[in-house]
Amino acid sequence: MSKITFLGAGSTVFAKNVLGDCMMTPALQGFELALFDIDAQRLKDSENMLNNLKQSIGSTCQVKAYSDRKEALRGAKYVVNAIQVGGYDPCTITDFEIPKKYGLRQTIADTLGIGGIFRNLRTLPVMLDFAKDIQEVCPDAWFLNYTNPMAVLTNGMNTYGGVKTVGLCHSVQACMPHLFKSLEIETEGVQTKIAGINHMAWLLEVTKDGKDLYPEIKRRAKEKQKEQHTDMVRYELMFRFGYYVTESSEHNAEYHPYFIKKNYPELIERFNIPLDEYPRRCIRQIERWKTMREELVNNKNLEHNRSKEYASFMLEAMETNNPFKIGGNVMNTGLITNLPREACVEVPCIVDSSGVTPTYVGDLPPQLAALNRTNINTQLLTLEAAITGKKEHIYHAAMLDPHTAAELSIDDIVAMCDDLIEAHGDWLPKFV
Repeated sequence: MSKITFLGAGSTVFAKNVLGDCMMTPALQGFELALFDIDAQRLKDSENMLNNLKQSIGSTCQVKAYSDRKEALRGAKYVVNAIQVGGYDPCTITDFEIPKKYGLRQTIADTLGIGGIFRNLRTLPVMLDFAKDIQEVCPDAWFLNYTNPMAVLTNGMNTYGGVKTVGLCHSVQACMPHLFKSLEIETEGVQTKIAGINHMAWLLEVTKDGKDLYPEIKRRAKEKQKEQHTDMVRYELMFRFGYYVTESSEHNAEYHPYFIKKNYPELIERFNIPLDEYPRRCIRQIERWKTMREELVNNKNLEHNRSKEYASFMLEAMETNNPFKIGGNVMNTGLITNLPREACVEVPCIVDSSGVTPTYVGDLPPQLAALNRTNINTQLLTLEAAITGKKEHIYHAAMLDPHTAAELSIDDIVAMCDDLIEAHGDWLPKFV
């Protein structure tokens, strides 16, 4: 029996989306859906939910929960990763509260910035442990990574884990529909080309019947920018650098040095930047789970419509050899020619029975490549810190982070990193 293993299966809502999609996919009937999570209660919740869903859908997939990770992985053809190491309490709280003491504010802190650096440092060792198990018990498996920080973790699994890994993010799928909905433009028949790095990929081309839609997009965006809305940072980047970016304004506010500045507090209101947004979301989700748990876990009449998540469509393409196009995070094997080859990039990829085949992009516009490189610098040095165990590379990563470097002195950056290392305690490996 073929097997799909879901690591972090205690993410019950996400497991419902991805594995519920698989249950509805004809080519994946009869697969074992192997669940693993370190939280036994959440694992049981997801197992119950998926069994209820299986009954209501009429799927022939088999749901099985495992307490042993290696056994969950044994013989897997596909592995889906959705873990979060350290959770909201204590690690996300630490990522926000210690930098705040230094006057460094963040919005999401799950990709770049000081919070993204430390999220990488506590997550990559766990994922490289996964890689050891995969090498032993399912060496040919495809590893579908949904966990942030996407670029460094996907890079680490490919470069140091020796596992066939592709990183998957919602931002490419949502980019054009979100923009067009907000500007009240019809999406039917629109062609797009998107490439860059995760959370900072660019809508390079957007056309309909061969006509460039950017002039109309920018005209409507100028009108919309006269009043406050939730996309103001992205519009500003588009006006200044020429292209729309894939990920949200709250994310991009902290990837650049222009928006969150203690000496210019008026920018927060001007660009409608939600400081401390991720902790608020975490608290809301924890509260919502208390009411959602009953309707999801013990509901015998669960319904599911196939979501837009890439995973089931990719697995279907691999099983049937009917190609499917995704925006995937892969190693830059000359795909984007003016970004470093050792970087992880986000480019169009074709999925079929041969696996994931990235497409060649060539040069990005120089200003976009330059913006990407500012983030890649920190990503690569974070990876260097994780692999070598050298504390100096944590400092290097933070000193080269655009937002951190724009706000703090070198002495404060080093002191803040030391405070974060101490506060994380056993959530981090030992650095020297």
